[in-house]
Amino acid sequence: MAAPPARARADYDYLIKLLLIGDSGVGKSCLLLRFSDGSFTTSFITTIGIDFKIRTIELDGKRIKLQIWDTAGQERFRTITTAYYRGAMGILLVYDVTDESSFNNIRNWIRNIEQHASDNVNKILVGNKADMDESKRAVPTAKGQALADEYGIKFFETSAKTNLNVEEVFFSIGKDIKQRLSDTDPGLSLPRSR
Repeated sequence: MAAPPARARADYDYLIKLLLIGDSGVGKSCLLLRFSDGSFTTSFITTIGIDFKIRTIELDGKRIKLQIWDTAGQERFRTITTAYYRGAMGILLVYDVTDESSFNNIRNWIRNIEQHASDNVNKILVGNKADMDESKRAVPTAKGQALADEYGIKFFETSAKTNLNVEEVFFSIGKDIKQRLSDTDPGLSLPRSR
């Protein structure tokens, strides 16, 4: 009698679900495209509902599969996106450094997280479009840092266009979540075989 085929080992050690949230037009889809595909486009196509991409990275010798969900920022999709907060392990709150209202709305997005996400979800604040001319900047770096400090979360300024800090943001939140998961349940990292 032939031996049963050996079960293939998962191609990752951790599966981490991330969520990109923020107002429409702040560059969430561009950040995702830059990180997952290494590309950037200036043609703006509004995300309808939800989109997602996957990228596997390596952290501390472990393979981390990032499942990154890109949400629509428009009010009419808000009810759809609230369902995606459940199960999210990390949330990137994105605003546009040239658009003060997108920055001011971060507090509303944080309230949504508090209502719909798990208590221990990792958060990171991202000021996107940092490549823009200083004359167009509406939110100083110090103001972004102050808001992040108020909520006790990390802060990065990024540019999907020039690839400024894009890798760093995703690696930083991935590392923090991996650390939290291994601290709370060391056996959680791999699917258990029976």
